[in-house]
Formats: sequence, structure tokens, C-alpha cells
Amino acid sequence: MKKRLAVLLSIIMTFVILSGCSSNKTTASNNKIKILLSISDGSDDYRKLIVSNAKSYAESQNIDITVKDAAGSIESQVEHMKEAVSGGYNVIICAPVNPSTALELERASKGIPIVFMNSKPEDKLLEKDKYIYVASNEEVAGKLQAEYIIDHFNGKKDIKVVLLKGEKGHNASKGRSDAVKQTFKDNGINAEYVFEDNADWSRQKAKEMLNIFLATGKKFDCVIANNDSMALGVVDSLLENHIDPSSIPVLGVDATSDALKAVKNGTLGVTVYQSAKGQSISAVKAAIKMGSGDSLSGIENLTTDGKFIWVPFEKVDKSNVDKYIN
Repeated sequence: MKKRLAVLLSIIMTFVILSGCSSNKTTASNNKIKILLSISDGSDDYRKLIVSNAKSYAESQNIDITVKDAAGSIESQVEHMKEAVSGGYNVIICAPVNPSTALELERASKGIPIVFMNSKPEDKLLEKDKYIYVASNEEVAGKLQAEYIIDHFNGKKDIKVVLLKGEKGHNASKGRSDAVKQTFKDNGINAEYVFEDNADWSRQKAKEMLNIFLATGKKFDCVIANNDSMALGVVDSLLENHIDPSSIPVLGVDATSDALKAVKNGTLGVTVYQSAKGQSISAVKAAIKMGSGDSLSGIENLTTDGKFIWVPFEKVDKSNVDKYIN
């Protein structure tokens, strides 16, 4: 009996020791996760926020993250994928320069999991726990913008709209713009787009475009821009042309710090809060799990198919802007 008890105790002790070793091994593995973030931040304030928030959160979790600037080059971004392979990275966070290159990026990464963000690949290229997309649902932003204009003009059915879009082919440009148009249509609004063009997310380009438009003397009721940088460029143009921005609804998306100040002082009618912090933290959280070989099941805002993490949009106007100002 004593002999059997001794054997049983020996087995239990061995199990405890092995369990402890296994636990320590898992912790050490998690601490060694290396993330490569490939993005073109350029002059886009929102993408800069993505980078700063991703770095800040990763560092708070003792995770090694390296940021690579693709500088708008597809070739550079493909090289970043290859560097992730040769550099022993466990997972990649990637804002594609062009979403149509997603398959090429996946092939170049040779099986390393990728968290895509900011520019959406085709759904068929996404795969649960391996290739996912983190963002906010772009159609919601456009819908919120159009609804604001409908409420502002309360009962007016004919509205002349200036629509400034982001980069041509970018999913946010298409999603937001299409949703604006569809929301007007669904509400019986006859929206006439007196000027519509791609200002490529740029404040300077938007300003120059509106200057040219104003020179035509055409009438317009509002300006809807796909992001805050372009909306602020519109405000710059109006001020230069001695037009009071508060007299014309100008709308943006992202709720950047400059845009929030403009909403508060009345020069910007509304922005739509797209949480760069929320998206960045969600992307890094997903990357940590994927880099560890874990399932994303249970992560906040994950869709049922496991391919998307949608971070909610929120409308910001003068009535609630103080809530978003740090």
C-alpha cells in the first residue's frame, strides 16, 4: 500500500512539474511575439494615429513591434512581408497600399498570419484566425453624414452637394460615398452632386479643389468629405474666400484632434468618430492571439465568421464634442 502511494505521489509530482514547465513555456512564448506593422502613414493624420496607438499598446503588453513605412509603394510593402519571414516575425499587421495586392502579400508572407486594417481585401482572401480585417464599417460613416444633412435641412428635398472622396479604389472612399448617396435616395432626397472628385485624403488637395470649384460660382448647400483632413481643407478654402464656414455644413470622418476643435468652434458641422485607438488596440490584440497560435474566439467585436473585427463609428457634433476632446 505504501509503495502504491509513493508511486501515486511520484506521478502527481511529475505532472505538477511538467504543468509548471508547460505554463512557463507558454508565457515565455507569448513574451517573444514579434509583430511587423506595414503601413503608409504619409500626411494622413488618421494613419499616424494608427501607428502611434498600435506602438503604445504593444509596448504596454511587452510585445516587440516594428513599424515599416510602405510610402505608398506596393513593391516596398511586398518586401516588408519578405522581411517578416526572414526576420522571424510571428504575425503581421498590414494596411495595404492597394487592397487588390492582398493575395500577393499573403503569398510573400509564407503563412505568417496577417491582420489587415484600413484598406479592405476581398472577402474571399480572408480566413478565420489567419487573415482577418480590423476596421469600422465604412457604410455607417456615410450614412451618419447623410442623416446629419437631412436633419439639418429639415424637409428640404433638393440639396446641392459637394462630395470629396479619398483615394480612388480605396474601400473607405467607395463605402462612405456610396452610403451617402444611398441614404439620400432612401430618404427621398434629390441630391445633385455639383462637384465630386478624389482629393486623396489630403487637406491641401481638398483646399485647392474647392478653390477651383468656388471660382465657377456654382451654388452648393453642403460639403461632405470622406475624412477630416479633406474637410479641414474645405474650411481653409472657405476662409480664404471670405465665406463663413459655419454658414455651410462641412462634414468629415475620423474625429482627429483638429477636427474636434473645428466642430467645437463651429467651423466644421460634424465629424464621425472612427476610433484609431480602438482599431489599433483590436489589431494588436488579434495579432498577439494569432501570433501565439490561439483562436480569436471571444475577442470583442469579432463577427460570427471570424473574419472581421468591426469597431463602431459614432457621430460627433457640437452637442457631444466635449466627450471626445482629451
